[in-house]
Amino acid sequence: MGNNSKSKKLISLFMSLIMFIAVFSPQKAFSADLETGKEAAIRYIDILSFNDFHGALKQEGKNIGAANLAGEIKKLKQANPSTIVVAAGDLYQGSAMSNLLYGKPVSEMLKSLGVIASAVGNHEFDWGIDKIASWSKDGGFDFLAANIVDKKTGKPVDWAKPYKVVEVDGVKIGFIGLATPETAFKTKPENVKDIEFKNPSEVAKLWADKLKNGELPEGKVDVAIALTHLGSAVNNGVVTGEAAELCNNVNNIDAVISGHTHMNVAGRVNGKAIVQGYYNGRSLAKLSIGLDKFGRVTGVEPSVIDVYKQTTLTSDPEVKAIYDKYSKEVEPILSEVIGTTDKELTHDKTSGPSILGEWTCDVMKKSAGVQIAVTNGGGLRTSIPQGQITVGKLYEVMPFDNTLVKMKLKGSDLKKVIENGILNESIGWVQVSGVKVYYNKNAEAGNRITSMRLMDGTKVDMDKYYTVVTNDFMATGGDGYDFKAAIEVVDTGEPIREALIKEIKAVKNLSVEKIGYLIDGEDTTIDKPVEEPVAPAEPAAAKIESEKKEMAKVVSITAKKGLNVRASYAKTARKIGALRYGTKVKVISQHGDWYEISYKGKKGYIFKLYTK
Repeated sequence: MGNNSKSKKLISLFMSLIMFIAVFSPQKAFSADLETGKEAAIRYIDILSFNDFHGALKQEGKNIGAANLAGEIKKLKQANPSTIVVAAGDLYQGSAMSNLLYGKPVSEMLKSLGVIASAVGNHEFDWGIDKIASWSKDGGFDFLAANIVDKKTGKPVDWAKPYKVVEVDGVKIGFIGLATPETAFKTKPENVKDIEFKNPSEVAKLWADKLKNGELPEGKVDVAIALTHLGSAVNNGVVTGEAAELCNNVNNIDAVISGHTHMNVAGRVNGKAIVQGYYNGRSLAKLSIGLDKFGRVTGVEPSVIDVYKQTTLTSDPEVKAIYDKYSKEVEPILSEVIGTTDKELTHDKTSGPSILGEWTCDVMKKSAGVQIAVTNGGGLRTSIPQGQITVGKLYEVMPFDNTLVKMKLKGSDLKKVIENGILNESIGWVQVSGVKVYYNKNAEAGNRITSMRLMDGTKVDMDKYYTVVTNDFMATGGDGYDFKAAIEVVDTGEPIREALIKEIKAVKNLSVEKIGYLIDGEDTTIDKPVEEPVAPAEPAAAKIESEKKEMAKVVSITAKKGLNVRASYAKTARKIGALRYGTKVKVISQHGDWYEISYKGKKGYIFKLYTK
């Protein structure tokens, strides 16, 4: 009996000791409830994030605007005071207001929201590195970028911090900033030539270990979160992409905030929470750090709030005042109506060549006075609706201040350039003008093009140089386009947006049809058009000249295999070219059975019988 009593006392003392350690221990590692053995979060620390805002300050369409975004975030912060706000990059570039004012209203919005930190997006570099430090100062937050290194010093850049530790309700949370290595070719390469983007996983492991092991001045953190501009996507519940790779490669991170790919993501990879909140402020990503009744971390729950789907939104008066102030400043510029279009000029970089893309290239080609134009689908950010076109809409279509770059490019190098933008899931479709490109979608990447022809049907010679225009982003390697072999390269300095505005003002009423410069199929063109079929004996040249009739009409070529253009009105005259079936040409005069036309700036003659 005495032994049992002693045993009970010992057990009681042992259990009391365990409870004492559990309550007073400073350790807040992930743990389960002692009584049930299951996670038992009774309250949460919420981390709200948004990514790829792209200066979407105005409320229109699915974009809720700065005032509503601020209102919804502040409402969530009020509901749970244990809430912090961060961003995942690409905040500034993308709208007319932000572009014209170099991001000033965005910084004021971020300050009002109380954003504490942001990852560095690739588009943060579009206006040069010098803007980044001032944005951080004006917005009252830190840019975090552990994997961006100054090439001269070999150390992290001085305008961003590798990490940041914040303490909420006694819980230490460490954020590690990471930029996508794609930045090297997804902004103007010239702007990032002096910095290097290190492997995110290798850098994250280094800093996560330091944070979790207490090797930094702030001491040991309870939760380590990668705040990134790394891409992610989710299909059938499976999360993939750069951010997912980070989860698989780094043990000591507990969650990842993603961006860059403009998608809603809320899931787990390798047991780690991963989130992304769409783009333009339409959705908010949320990581909820659960705390049990002892204040210990139980886990991190990922979710996304689709703010743009809510029937009612809360507008924040402070941010609305900021928007109204700057809207008034830029309104005279943006509201100018420069023309109209009789149909929507649609564009989606992931869906192939577009009517907007072709028209843009046509204008580039015309402005530069060259044979061929090439631009990247990602450089065009939205469609132009049917109806009136304003200057503001052109800023939305082409928010980047890219310029026209002229050059000469060999046929083989032109082929390589266009190949890079065919069925490229990473960057979207290339847009072209001045050349018909036939391709096989089932062939391997880099070997899909089967034929290329100029608009007059002439086959592109792989060894011949052609005059080409592109934008300065692509010309220097942006989106992986390779123009290194070009000669006589000249950056005109003319912004492409201004060329588009000038064209619309000149035409006033656009009526654009899609031509189809990129063709999924075989090239059925015959390289050598057939000779004109035998016709009745021709009268003497003197008689033909006497029958000359001046006229101005347009005819279409009906010869199925093409019609020769000759130097004079006779079947025996020297051939100077050929016109494909269906080509429309303007007739200057008629000489017997021959039409005189202008062909490549010279007089040419075609047989009337094979036109209509």
